[in-house]
Amino acid sequence: MKQQIARLSPHQNGKVFAVLMAVASLVFLIPFLLFMAAVMPAGQRPPMFMMVIVMPVMYLVIGYLSVAVGCLLYNALFKFIGGIEFETTSDPAP
Repeated sequence: MKQQIARLSPHQNGKVFAVLMAVASLVFLIPFLLFMAAVMPAGQRPPMFMMVIVMPVMYLVIGYLSVAVGCLLYNALFKFIGGIEFETTSDPAP
């Protein structure tokens, strides 16, 4: 049975994606900052602590806004172009 997604919740999807982006940024940011701290001379190091706080927050805000705007666009364009289609099946009873 084919079905279409008629509406995407901008706030809920934005929240989920924003948190995922913030956490995922730490996976890359922390090893990168540790590498920078090991390689750069002491006088030229950027403030590491601030970067660990600021970068995930930036990812969180930008991730939320981009997904919320994308969901709003999807919802507005759904009536003109249709939605994302997917097919479901149910297992026959044994």
